Amino acid sequence: MKLQHLLWLIIPIFMASCAKPIAQFVISDAGDKKDRVAPAKFKFDNQSTDSESFTWIFGDGDTVTTEAPYHIFKESGNYEITLIAQKGKKSNISTQSIEVKEPEDCLVEIETEFGTMTVLLYDDTPQHRDNFIKLVEEGFYNDLLFHRVINGFMVQGGDPVSKNAPKKKALGMGGPGYTVPAEFVDTLVHYKGALCAARQGDGANPKRASSGSQFYVVHGRTVNDNMLNQIESKGGFKYSSEVRTKYKEVGGTPFLDRQYTVFGQVIKGLYVIDKVAAIKTAQGDRPLKDVKMKMRVVR
Repeated sequence: MKLQHLLWLIIPIFMASCAKPIAQFVISDAGDKKDRVAPAKFKFDNQSTDSESFTWIFGDGDTVTTEAPYHIFKESGNYEITLIAQKGKKSNISTQSIEVKEPEDCLVEIETEFGTMTVLLYDDTPQHRDNFIKLVEEGFYNDLLFHRVINGFMVQGGDPVSKNAPKKKALGMGGPGYTVPAEFVDTLVHYKGALCAARQGDGANPKRASSGSQFYVVHGRTVNDNMLNQIESKGGFKYSSEVRTKYKEVGGTPFLDRQYTVFGQVIKGLYVIDKVAAIKTAQGDRPLKDVKMKMRVVR
């Protein structure tokens, strides 16, 4: 083989080995919402060339080395996404900016070891909504326990005394030192996943004012027309056809309607309620294993 032919074989290999990495990527929506409202999930399509490894910096404190990751921005804001493509000692950087909008609805995330529930707070119960947001933003609920759990009924938390409470300590009487006036709304009922305010009984609390901090999330059971008919007859009110249909679809605890204030609904993570409700409990309905919570307002 002639020398010039050998050179043509060698040169492409040499050039390929010396090629610099080129970082480039495309961002696409990967969640249910397409208007980029927090919490917003994105897919990052890596289109880099001549690269061996990658580092993604999302601008919210998270960094990953996955080639083509998904990422959830939990809060609204403007984020600069940085992709660093590397090959040996050489690297190349590409950046793009995205805006995550603030949700029109007020959402709170309740994080547990079993997963995270996203709760929509109702504008029709403004005193409960604003009080709950205030406590969440103050960090009041962080590391408190779901101290009362009854499978098929509800899971309850929000007692400040539950933080670091010994195993046999009685819980359920603590609070921030005030109550919230009842806000009963006919269309807000105890479906599975309803966020509701705990309170003292009617004897000591005839106006049915809510605890300033304690709440429960409905687990509930199957609901049928006969059950709803009995509740209507006893309570002197009528359910709409929409409420009846949903009760029969998802279940709940309708016997609590118009007795306790409903001020929110779990819209994501209903399975978490099932997992918490299934854990073993001791006398007094306290879980044998502590189930802590952590909350944050989605902005």
